[in-house]
Amino acid sequence: MFVTGMLVNGPYALITTAVSADLGTHSSLNGNSRALATVTAIIDGTGSIGAAVGPLLTGYISARSWSAVFTMLMASALVAGLLLSRLVAAEVVAKMESRRTPAPAASDLLPVSSSSMDEP
Repeated sequence: MFVTGMLVNGPYALITTAVSADLGTHSSLNGNSRALATVTAIIDGTGSIGAAVGPLLTGYISARSWSAVFTMLMASALVAGLLLSRLVAAEVVAKMESRRTPAPAASDLLPVSSSSMDEP
């Protein structure tokens, strides 16, 4: 039970944290902590609704067949993947862009004192 809980709640916690952090940096929030708290609560609430509806659907569907239960789980995973695909694509594009820009030279990173600039 412990391992199953870790495999279920671990990804859930990572996804909600990543989405909350991503939305927290959105320009429409303008650093408003109440708006950020509202967005985070909506994300957690949506996850809680999914945690409540999933077993309910499983109970109804398992009366027909267990094969249908696993089909429902696969469909749910597919929908979740589709909903997250836009975020994943944006992250991949950002990572590719950061690799294309050349790294600054080591001499550009060294601090320059104002006295050394005055000397010829």
